[in-house]
Amino acid sequence: MESNIIGILVTIVVYLSGMIIIGAVFSKKNNDVSDFYLGGRKLGPFVSAMSAEASDMSSWLLMGLPGLAYLCGLAEAGWTAIGLAIGTYLNWLLVAKRLRIYSSKTNSITLPDFFSDRYHDSRKILSGVAAIIILIFFVPYTASGFSACGKLFGTLFGWEYHSAMIISAVIIIAYTSLGGFLAASFTDLIQSIVMTTALVIIVCFGISTAGGLDAVVENAKALPDYLHMTVTRSLNEDGTFSQTGYGFLPIVSTLAWGLGYFGMPHILLRFMAIEDENKIKLSRRIASIWVVIAMGVAIFIGFIGNQLSANGTISTLYGAGSNSSETIIMEIAKVLSKHSFLAAMVAGLIFAGILACTMSTSDSQLLAASSSMSENIIKGMFKMNLSQKASMVVARVVLIVIAVAGVILAWNPDSSVFRVVSFAWAGFGATFGPVMLAALFWKRSTKWGSIAGLIVGGIMVFVWKFLVRPMGGAWDIYELLPAFLCAVITIVVVSLLTAKPEQAVLDEYDEVSRSLKA
Repeated sequence: MESNIIGILVTIVVYLSGMIIIGAVFSKKNNDVSDFYLGGRKLGPFVSAMSAEASDMSSWLLMGLPGLAYLCGLAEAGWTAIGLAIGTYLNWLLVAKRLRIYSSKTNSITLPDFFSDRYHDSRKILSGVAAIIILIFFVPYTASGFSACGKLFGTLFGWEYHSAMIISAVIIIAYTSLGGFLAASFTDLIQSIVMTTALVIIVCFGISTAGGLDAVVENAKALPDYLHMTVTRSLNEDGTFSQTGYGFLPIVSTLAWGLGYFGMPHILLRFMAIEDENKIKLSRRIASIWVVIAMGVAIFIGFIGNQLSANGTISTLYGAGSNSSETIIMEIAKVLSKHSFLAAMVAGLIFAGILACTMSTSDSQLLAASSSMSENIIKGMFKMNLSQKASMVVARVVLIVIAVAGVILAWNPDSSVFRVVSFAWAGFGATFGPVMLAALFWKRSTKWGSIAGLIVGGIMVFVWKFLVRPMGGAWDIYELLPAFLCAVITIVVVSLLTAKPEQAVLDEYDEVSRSLKA
């Protein structure tokens, strides 16, 4: 085996071993299901901020966004990043503190729990519907993460895709099932540091190899669509490009990515787990600053990659029907790894950063899906009474079963990772987003309005994605935006047409509002 491959492998093995050790350490801190799924609400401000953002970004940060900037210019990548940055800030500003106080008041340990507890839904209809939606969108979302890991190891070491994917899944399952929420959150913190380090190394090495910052900027200036956010270009089937305007409607559609944050279960759970709601402002600042810098650097790496293609350092990453542009960071890391054994280990850290992006999202998704199945379907809808010990066993077994289902769904190596991520993001944003905002900010909202909003939002995501959007033209809008609006209208109309909430529900809402003011 070549020395550069050994160097890369050593770094990745050390990283993966560290994740499993963390899971084993935190396994001793899980005394009940509340600890396993919510960490006993003990997350500090820094861990909660970085864990939330690491679980949010996934491999999109180190693969999708640089590839998008490399291939399509600044327009789509830039507006997407702006939408996500705004969404991140508003989610922390509007939702975090209120959800932390409200969920603590209702003693809710899962997101579906909170919805039912908020409206005193004793029959758990609302939490059951929410749990089913989580399973519908999270199992394939998790599968996309396993697939990304399999492709990464396959590209690096020439491993067979299925074997590489299974090894990756086993590692993620191991530390998540052992340590639960605290392990996932702490590993997310470590993974966010690894991701940040990878970005810094790539920028420094990339600029040096590209001939300096001036060379990168001059190359970008020579291609107008790379610096203007009002034009973009798309890859044709013959490998050529078509340049088009990026008008108002595409901008609004792309900015709509930010709406997804209000409904992401794995991010909202971090808000519920914060130890001190008075330190959320610090978490908001940390999270917002990191997201803006990380996405800005990721886009800039796309421009660096274009200059490296122009000077022949790496191959041109175009190709009809290909996602090769998404491997831009991997290609730069391969160039770095050829310099020396130490350089290969540094390159291994970059590959570990890509792996960290995927793992930090997959572990959070597994926990959210597992909690929904065990707490809200098995124990909630089917009324199975389990002891604390039995509940812990069920929690871990369900997590493993869901992970196996994800592996099965990811079995096809040609599946599109980022198409699945985009669709799942829209699904959660359009279902949970409107319901969460109504539950937290509209006193008159009702259980039936929320149930209707969940169903309509979920259905509209499928309808718009597969029936309306293919018509093109003015209908070519990201499905999150129209589905979100339909869900909001549905919640308002159905809530006003049904009886107002009982007095105990209204009193509880007022008590939470007083706590916020205090």
